[in-house]
Amino acid sequence: MPILPHELEVRAEFLKDMIQRTGLKARHLFETRKPGLYTLKGHQDFLTEADTFIEQEIQDAIQQHFPIDAFLGEESGGQVNGNAIWVVDPIDGTANYARGIPHFCVCIAFIDRGKTQLGAIFNPCTDELYFTQRGKGAYKNAEAIHVAATHDFTTATIEMGWSTRTELQTYLNAQAALLSHGANVRRGASGALALAWVAEGRIDGYLEHHMHPWDSLAGLLLVREAGGVTRPYLSLSGTLNTGGAVLAAAPHIADALTHYSQLEELEIA
Repeated sequence: MPILPHELEVRAEFLKDMIQRTGLKARHLFETRKPGLYTLKGHQDFLTEADTFIEQEIQDAIQQHFPIDAFLGEESGGQVNGNAIWVVDPIDGTANYARGIPHFCVCIAFIDRGKTQLGAIFNPCTDELYFTQRGKGAYKNAEAIHVAATHDFTTATIEMGWSTRTELQTYLNAQAALLSHGANVRRGASGALALAWVAEGRIDGYLEHHMHPWDSLAGLLLVREAGGVTRPYLSLSGTLNTGGAVLAAAPHIADALTHYSQLEELEIA
């Protein structure tokens, strides 16, 4: 059965409260831990005690309030079948978190009938809550946000995410193309926060050649609801299971960013 409008509103209010509560727990763990304590799931793939603890807290809260909903988390996995699915990254920017750098977030999306309906990204260190509901705009701390009005690519700031799941040369080629055409390129090591920054106009675009759904779904909806342009993601086959390429940008520089990144197809909000 599809989620009814009033049921979605209940989930929206629950999400706002729950992501802030669990995010503040993540901040407390961050502030009381010794930087540099972590394990590796793979090459440059960090894991801390907070990742598993916060994800379990989120999963328990969802199961208590919405027992029929499915759950997909970065650390514990879960179900990708069914209509109503919560997709959770307990700590996006774990490498930053592990090294004592206060640039990380909790990132949660809610999917119904194959479309992202809700998205929330919370940076507990700066107390910034980004929230969006399909068709209702994008907000930071309850204030409406919009993508940048940048027209000239030579004045644009683009963030790029790097992933071991793609060839290094692909990343380097795209970076070189952006730089050679005049853009500033940065890397903050939290793709979810980068997408939130595109949505509020702090930066003009974000590019990553492979990104998991728990990192990207909330931010992609946020960008579209803020008036930005994104490459298709969830509508493509298999991305909920395996992930895929992500591109998000202010409208006037989206075509150039797409061309230089070699990702040609766009979805416009």
